[in-house]
Amino acid sequence: MGVPLMDLRGQWAPLHDQITAAVGEVITSGVFILGPNVKAFEAETAADLGVAHAVGVANGTDALLLALRAHDIGAGDEVICPAYTFYATPESIAAVGATPVFADIEPTTYQLDPASVEAAITDRTKAIMAVHLFGHPAPMKELRAIADAKGLLLIEDAAQSYGASLDGVRCGAIGDIATFSFFPTKNLGGFGDGGLVTTNDDAIAERIRELRFHGSKDKRTFTQVGMNSRLDELQAAILRVLLPELAGWNDLRQAAAARYADLGLDRFVELPGTAPGADPIYHLYVVRCQDRDAIQGALKAADVGCVVYYDTPHHLQPVFADLGYEEGSLPETERASRECLALPMYPTLPEADQHALIAALEAASA
Repeated sequence: MGVPLMDLRGQWAPLHDQITAAVGEVITSGVFILGPNVKAFEAETAADLGVAHAVGVANGTDALLLALRAHDIGAGDEVICPAYTFYATPESIAAVGATPVFADIEPTTYQLDPASVEAAITDRTKAIMAVHLFGHPAPMKELRAIADAKGLLLIEDAAQSYGASLDGVRCGAIGDIATFSFFPTKNLGGFGDGGLVTTNDDAIAERIRELRFHGSKDKRTFTQVGMNSRLDELQAAILRVLLPELAGWNDLRQAAAARYADLGLDRFVELPGTAPGADPIYHLYVVRCQDRDAIQGALKAADVGCVVYYDTPHHLQPVFADLGYEEGSLPETERASRECLALPMYPTLPEADQHALIAALEAASA
């Protein structure tokens, strides 16, 4: 593609020798499960995020499942979450036997609307699962106040937001427990699946370590029904090479977002907003289009990458039809699903490619 949506190979190319060496050391060691790289990566991410514990797991979806299971959330419970997010968010809630309850989003940041969250609370509500969508922090101050007033657990789905912060505090260190994904396209992405759970609660961290390892500390005594969900040593070794680069990569993403504004992209689409105190890291650069089909068609004709995410929000997905949501029940969510479009965004995005995108839209509107 002339202008790709993202370019992982270009981003990782300068680190090829370091990554190859790290993988080679793991192969030579013969230690592939819960080895020294996993332990070191857990310590490094805990220090980087400012939390007491970081527990490596197999993927971001398992991280959500483990966060819920560690707090005994299951059948009969409700967890409030957005419907405008990746499916893993409500899927994890349903997978533990609980019921996802969908709240609406704010129109400028696409994050959970605290008023909608508060209105969705019932006697069965046990938790709020906030998603830091597209690398922008959710309104955690307001959600924290609601959770504290109602005695609810506050979970951060931080899969898309490693490195983002709110009022100087990193996403993943704000709620009661948080989860991350290291899927390759994430800001901190590995060479396969991987995930992380973060918490300041010693007992919860220990429980997650047992749950990820079949409910056991030693593979001999089993204290609970767990699962097999461990960050493998090869991924941890690669992620340890990438982690020191992340702050610089996120700075480059922010610079690319600023260039879109400087180039006058707002003549054609509505640019993503930033909430007060938020420091987003643009996992995806998502704009609103009054005529998305026309914008998307113009970009594709010019060989410029663009993708629609979450065009059918989860409250209207067949899997959740029995929950009784109707079209129009979450108006801002549904509007976002009709209007939003992701444009090229990655650390090494050339300024010339952004000019090409603007030129394509100018030509189409002439």
